[in-house]
Amino acid sequence: MKTAQPPGNEKISSPPPSPPAHSEEANPRLRRRGILLMVGAGFCWSTGGILVRNVGTTDSWEIVLWRSVFMVLFLFAVLSFWHGKNVFAKIAGVGFQGALSGFFLASTFFFFILSVTRNTVANTLVLMSTGPFFVAFFGRIFLTERIPPRTWIAIGVALSGITLMFSEGLDKGQSLGNFLALGVPTAFSLNIIILRRAKAHVDMVPSVMLAGIFSILIALPLAWPLAPTLHDLTVLGIMGCIQLGTGCLLMTIATRYLAAGEVGLLALLETTLGPIWVWLGIGERPTDLALIGGVIVIAALLINEWLGFQENRTT
Repeated sequence: MKTAQPPGNEKISSPPPSPPAHSEEANPRLRRRGILLMVGAGFCWSTGGILVRNVGTTDSWEIVLWRSVFMVLFLFAVLSFWHGKNVFAKIAGVGFQGALSGFFLASTFFFFILSVTRNTVANTLVLMSTGPFFVAFFGRIFLTERIPPRTWIAIGVALSGITLMFSEGLDKGQSLGNFLALGVPTAFSLNIIILRRAKAHVDMVPSVMLAGIFSILIALPLAWPLAPTLHDLTVLGIMGCIQLGTGCLLMTIATRYLAAGEVGLLALLETTLGPIWVWLGIGERPTDLALIGGVIVIAALLINEWLGFQENRTT
């Protein structure tokens, strides 16, 4: 009986060859796959706001803890389904770079919590949205990935849209919170760089599970004593499996097919779509400026990808 295969893998023991580092020169079919994976990741991540609003506990550390517990259980089940008896060998196979990737991913969880508890949500989200600049910059330095001018323009336009979305809640104070918020895009970018460097050699999906384990070890003493309700566990289970687990899994696979800068740009879907789900779910309507900013971000993403496909057709 054959073991189920992970998405995009021809053989369990050997991840598929990745396209060239320059995403614009990649196989159009593989690039399309990467874009769809990142869009799926953005959709998953963007449900975080509406799910948190349905959690009864106000202890941020307990939310991080239970979300990470369910993420680890979900990803272990996925990896076991893909790899069968070889699951532990696959987890160990990520080695030091996989553990480092997991560490940086887990760091984004904690930088976010530490920032929003010392800052306005708007400040934190706007500073987090500088991620594409960090990713593109590090990709250029460490991976020599060329970022086309249209993508740099799209990043700038998208960031202006994000700033517009949250402009009414911006506050120039809370310097420590602002500094901590910048830890999110920095850690996220370093994680992307590691994933891109390892793409042709190691299946890095287990590194997402390691991020959950690191989060549990850090959050448990800070969240103790635990007092979850059945309702909270249900919502946090959805967060761990869908919002965080599936989102990070899709992003990790997408790094095989997209340049670092493009991964960072598409990740902005999380911030853009989040307020929409809160509006549809509990009637908390975004401001007109927020809606206009969201349209700007999505337009920048769509135009950038459309131009990318047009360039591939002519080459």
